[in-house]
Amino acid sequence: MSKLTISEAANLKGVSVSTLRRWESEGKLIPERTPNGHRRYDLAQLLGVKSELSYTIAYCRVSSYDQKDDLERQKQVVELYCTQHGWQFEIIEDLGSGLNYTKRGLKRLIRLITESKVERLVLTHKDRLLRFGSELIFSLCEQFGTEVVIINRTEDSNFEEDLAQDVLEMITIFSARLYGSRNHKNKKIIEELKDIATRL
Repeated sequence: MSKLTISEAANLKGVSVSTLRRWESEGKLIPERTPNGHRRYDLAQLLGVKSELSYTIAYCRVSSYDQKDDLERQKQVVELYCTQHGWQFEIIEDLGSGLNYTKRGLKRLIRLITESKVERLVLTHKDRLLRFGSELIFSLCEQFGTEVVIINRTEDSNFEEDLAQDVLEMITIFSARLYGSRNHKNKKIIEELKDIATRL
């Protein structure tokens, strides 16, 4: 059989191209090089490399308990998508604001990525990960060889509702700091901001 290109080898092994490059840097897999410098993989050597405990993580999140139905829909979508692609996967779910960086599931996801145990991360929408700061997690994915798959790149149908919830959370944090001063003017400003947020 002829030598495999890097994309053919990745598809056959069920890993990402970046994983093959990482295995090469770790000395687990040494491809041949064409005169033009392209990698070519030997089938027998490729099949002899044992994959680490590396698999697909599908991450699902909603902001509040009353969005539990939406969480179930997200789980159904990622489950169907991963199954159709033949990926071994696990679903990590979180219930909390897109502004909360300390959610249990998110912390576990970051730990797995930085331990190079996640082959790919699947999301229904980009904002399911975080409202702000998703790019930082995506940079970690790039650094540790995790492919990011976003099933639907359009905005979530509940975008406005989630955004209003996030704004209210920011106002709550802001108010907690200002209420300590017992300043009547501060309280009035906070109530006006909350009123605006509920009308978004």
